[in-house]
Amino acid sequence: MTEPATLIFRASLRARLYRDIEVLSSSTLAELAEAIVAAFGFDMDHAYGFYSKLTGKLFDSPQRFELFADIEGSGSRSVKGARVTTAFQKVGSAMTFLYDYGDEWRFRVEVIGTGQAQPDANYPR
Repeated sequence: MTEPATLIFRASLRARLYRDIEVLSSSTLAELAEAIVAAFGFDMDHAYGFYSKLTGKLFDSPQRFELFADIEGSGSRSVKGARVTTAFQKVGSAMTFLYDYGDEWRFRVEVIGTGQAQPDANYPR
């Protein structure tokens, strides 16, 4: 199966508070995290991770991608080495993006579409 050129994500804090972000399918989860943080006006100065559980205890998620995945025994994969298509395999796929483990900003991140890369466009957008 051929990968789409871009993935379009909806990152939501609440139902009416969201940003739609388009990234290249070759982007890493770290690049997606940077785009989400920038879209909501935060500085990229806290730890974060992507978790397959959408509610409850995120750290019990079967699939976890974290900034500091190199900590022994964590059971998570690195956001720096994982492509967005690894974590989000189809339209409708969703994960929780947890930014700042102290304040616990929880974003629901869902693939809402795919697209074709525009030659003169800058991504993410």
